[in-house]
Amino acid sequence: MEYICIGKIVNTFGIKGELKIQSYSDFDALRYKKGNTVYVRKDGKYLPFRIASFRSHKGFSLVSFAEHQNINLVEQYKECEIFIEESSRTKLPEGEYYRSELEGLSVYTEDHELIGTVKAVEETNGANNYLRIVTADEKEVLVPYVKAFISSVDPEQKQIIIRRVEGLL
Repeated sequence: MEYICIGKIVNTFGIKGELKIQSYSDFDALRYKKGNTVYVRKDGKYLPFRIASFRSHKGFSLVSFAEHQNINLVEQYKECEIFIEESSRTKLPEGEYYRSELEGLSVYTEDHELIGTVKAVEETNGANNYLRIVTADEKEVLVPYVKAFISSVDPEQKQIIIRRVEGLL
């Protein structure tokens, strides 16, 4: 079974077993819907948990698990990551991609010059995301993930084409 990381448990919240989660997902209300199953990776194992409650608080997701609504039962999961099964991933509209689909793609200019490989997709608060690209000479560059710089994305060909803009690279 394949899993996709959707967040990290950063702390507990209160004494009733709520967990404070730093989300990596744009679909928190869907992911943490009451009754859904998520998986916590602990000691290399994916442990299934059924969602009992979800709410947002100061930029974090607060989630509790059924049968684990006590701080003493969930404290052990601090710093663990939360996953969903890949098969339950929401389909995105055409032209939109998950981070995992972009990471590892080769990046070329429109002139077919290899720039490097996408190491990560980095979010900024309220602004556009950036592609962190590792170049052939092991330097890291950030390219804004906006149409002004990105010409095309082709996950099947495992490549991204960017426009060469003066001062960008």
